[in-house]
Amino acid sequence: MKFPTSAVVLAILGSSSLALAFAPKQHAGAAYNTALQGGYLDALMGGAAVPDDNDDNAELVTPPTAAAYLESLSSSSSSAVPRRGGIATTTSSSSTLAVGSQHYAVTVQDGHDKILSPRFRKKTKQLATLGPASCDFDMIEKLFLAGADVFRLNFSHGEHAQKLDLLTIIRAVEAKHDHPIAVLGDLQGPKLRVGQFANPAGEVLTKDQTFRLDLDATTLGTQHRVLLPHPEIIAASDIGHVLLIDDGKMKLRVTGKGPGYLDCTVEVPGLIKDKKGVNTPDSILEISCLTPKDREDLEYMLNIGVDWIALSFVQRPDDIVEIQRLILEHNVKNGVAHRPHVMAKIEKPSCFEHDYLERIVDLCDGIMVARGDLGVECAPEDVPILQKQIIDECREQGKPVVVATQMLESMIESPTPTRAEASDVATAIYDGADAIMLSAESAAGDFPEESVLMQQRIINRVEGDPHYDRYLQSFEPALQDSHSASAIIVAARQIARTVHAKAIVSFTCGGTTALKASQSRPGIPILAISPIHKTTRQLSLSWGIYSDFATDHVDYDPDNFRDMLRACCEIANKKGLVNDPNDLLVVTAGFPFGTPGASNIIRVIPAAGPSHWDASL
Repeated sequence: MKFPTSAVVLAILGSSSLALAFAPKQHAGAAYNTALQGGYLDALMGGAAVPDDNDDNAELVTPPTAAAYLESLSSSSSSAVPRRGGIATTTSSSSTLAVGSQHYAVTVQDGHDKILSPRFRKKTKQLATLGPASCDFDMIEKLFLAGADVFRLNFSHGEHAQKLDLLTIIRAVEAKHDHPIAVLGDLQGPKLRVGQFANPAGEVLTKDQTFRLDLDATTLGTQHRVLLPHPEIIAASDIGHVLLIDDGKMKLRVTGKGPGYLDCTVEVPGLIKDKKGVNTPDSILEISCLTPKDREDLEYMLNIGVDWIALSFVQRPDDIVEIQRLILEHNVKNGVAHRPHVMAKIEKPSCFEHDYLERIVDLCDGIMVARGDLGVECAPEDVPILQKQIIDECREQGKPVVVATQMLESMIESPTPTRAEASDVATAIYDGADAIMLSAESAAGDFPEESVLMQQRIINRVEGDPHYDRYLQSFEPALQDSHSASAIIVAARQIARTVHAKAIVSFTCGGTTALKASQSRPGIPILAISPIHKTTRQLSLSWGIYSDFATDHVDYDPDNFRDMLRACCEIANKKGLVNDPNDLLVVTAGFPFGTPGASNIIRVIPAAGPSHWDASL
């Protein structure tokens, strides 16, 4: 019987057997559920293809396990054995399974097979926000297997205890799959709102009418005035400045100003209700971006050990200095050596004044393009240009950048995105973003898993596009400094391209060397090996980096260079980055090991291990 490759659904049934399910269209859902029940979605992460409509006699085929193939072929270094549904090209410890045009790396650990799907092959990373739709182990594990590399905890909602529960579940998923997962805590930031109205239904503002915002807290609002409990807005606003109400639904322009009040003309009318938000696109407010609530949340984040902290309402570089100071004070007080990384959310037009953007990127560890508030305070036609400007600055400085907000908004209620949304996600990837994020889609939507999977499918499609490959090849990183680490990373990228290496391996303490490798966009995976758990998690956000915890290997001496090279081969094999003894790895390291920023060694080694190496290694 002919089995069309378009009919393949690959599932892992249990922990030690592979199944190729050839199902007609009416049974495709059942095949997908079978895969879910098997505990892994690895081979489904690229999306199950639709079977041939004319093949109504398809059947389920269960070939021998990958372990059986490896055992039977252990005497040969590389063999190709035909099998029903694909070809397994094997080595003594790993193989690749080809199904149609898809290739999956198969490794065997403790007698169990593991399929490394496109989920573990993508270079652009994914952030998924957790919420009511994604708050238990099963769903968080599904989101991880669907592609999520970082989970966002939104401190604008929920109690502290709920955040700790989520973090505990994430760590359990991390341990089960032996793969670092980062946790990002997102601070709420100041919320600027008007007061309450006497009419519970609110008031309708008409075009060209005068409306006053004042500090009078004793009187409820009317059609002509309302409380604005933010004297800093009144102080910072000048005649001609614009104020936006309710996410830009209404537009006021300041025409008069006095002690404790602003008189405004309504340019865009609408219904104004209690506690609606106020945006100030023309003003820099003399307020801290950290409210008392934010300071409490920050302290809690530091105590429970999040990996990244996102700072909202960033207006100027001093805001980054403030939170870095608070983190340092906490660490000194509590004897903590490793700090969480700080991510600045760019959502205010003031970030683009003077040299503020360059300095903000320099001071923080990562950037989020928060297009929600940015899109309110800036003209819609400006947001795509600003997005590219932010990404370019981050690429220039080697800082990871996340594109967020409304990426797959329709998937809150729909199982598929609009074509415009798919194009938006792809554009962020083509622009060079390190990561893309989901908010309500994964936190409160009806299709959280499908949303993450859709992003992953778009990532893999773009990264397989020759245009994207040419973009990577055309990017020639310049040396940013005279340090040996920078020179070695630039050389490693060129060497890897010349010898067709499978991966660049970076031994790193704080992640600096791995980040330099990511900045160079080498076009192949970057394996970052670190003796610090937090470093391996923090690197999960950066383009192309897959990390591992070095001291999991108890049978080597970290002061012995040959032992460390052997360890990197073992880890590369475990992660499926190599599948043939002759595959090459370009290794960068600093000796003595454990010295931050001391990269001074580069080696090209075959993945076979010490028994196949030249004695000089």
